[in-house]
Amino acid sequence: MVHNIWFLSSFRLTFFISFMVFYVFHNPTDSGAVQLTQDNLDMTLASNELVFINFYAEWCRFSNILMPVFDEAADKIAQEFPEAGKVVMGKVDCDKEGSVATRFHITKYPTLKVIRNGQPAKREYRGERSIEAFTNFIKKQLEDPVKEFKELRELNELESNKRIVIGYFDRRDQPEYNIFRRVATNVKDDCHFHAGFGEASRTMHPENQPIIVFRPDRERSNDLDETYTGSLTNFDELHIWVSEKCVPLVREITFENAEELTEEGLPFLILFHSPDDKESIKRFTEIVQTDLLSEKRIYLLFFLLFHFDNFLFSESINFLTADGKKFAHPLHHLGKGEKDLPLIAIDSFRHMYLFPNYKDMEIPGKLKQFIQDLYSGKLHREFHYGPDSDELSSSQKSPTTPPESTFKKLAPSKNRYTLLKDEL
Repeated sequence: MVHNIWFLSSFRLTFFISFMVFYVFHNPTDSGAVQLTQDNLDMTLASNELVFINFYAEWCRFSNILMPVFDEAADKIAQEFPEAGKVVMGKVDCDKEGSVATRFHITKYPTLKVIRNGQPAKREYRGERSIEAFTNFIKKQLEDPVKEFKELRELNELESNKRIVIGYFDRRDQPEYNIFRRVATNVKDDCHFHAGFGEASRTMHPENQPIIVFRPDRERSNDLDETYTGSLTNFDELHIWVSEKCVPLVREITFENAEELTEEGLPFLILFHSPDDKESIKRFTEIVQTDLLSEKRIYLLFFLLFHFDNFLFSESINFLTADGKKFAHPLHHLGKGEKDLPLIAIDSFRHMYLFPNYKDMEIPGKLKQFIQDLYSGKLHREFHYGPDSDELSSSQKSPTTPPESTFKKLAPSKNRYTLLKDEL
């Protein structure tokens, strides 16, 4: 009798252990974010419209705080979007998958990146780390990026301070519209996309010959509308053209995007302007386009072709504008105030240097020389010891120190990330 009871108990224990082993090995991703590795990453990216990835390290305390929140959000998203190929929330252990971390240029933990249609989004996720915030973010990412207009007059009512791409199509099921929508999904953070079909756009294009037009931000540019002349059935070609138009050469820095801009690692050439001053922005943009475009062209080309979102082109710079009222603190460091606007300065993430005379930007080559003087060390040297042409030797001059960088303080914080190295 005792022997039978022992046998029965042993059998039940063996059965339970076998069942649990079977369950664990055959249901490895039934909850939480999908564990991504070198082996399954490319297939996951290629087979899903949207992949949201948490790059983490097990020893990082911020990663450990985030992990259960991210996993629970992944469960919620899987319930709301169960269809295959729609969205996946994944995670990468960067210590075990070093090649993957290198591929995506991970410099801090945790880093949250978005992959749309197999291509990394230019901006990583920097918002609130909560289940609700992640869920709302995913839902917004999956919204149709293209707004349909029913009548041409609606286009005249669009906001003039936005960059807009407009498509004129015969019908929604055209292959060209599918390419247009995929491009819009990837670039929607930088442009607004609108499309008309049938009668709504018939007068704007020949039959069965769709047309795509870019409309610039009227408040920051004097450029005219431009029609796309490339292939409408080539995704890469259209994506490069739209990206070049929608990612502005001169960007506005705000407190919301400052962390992202500083993490790019490029010094800032900044126009500080009054809130209502639109003309100085337009003129600064024109001069950058005509005189300084070469400083940025290679960086943009590498980003578009290889998606190197952190690629740094040596001796390159970020061209920015800043509301001088909101960013009064940097002006104070330069010994300036609102009454001195507009003015131009460089922030090298170590020091700030003032362009001597705003009006001198109209002199061809003057701004370019200002940038070259930064990289040659001349700005720093002359600030310490005065102009190189002074008769006194540097040892006879009283050294001074340029104002410290103020924008470096807006870079990724050690209170939110584990930084792998001091990037700036």
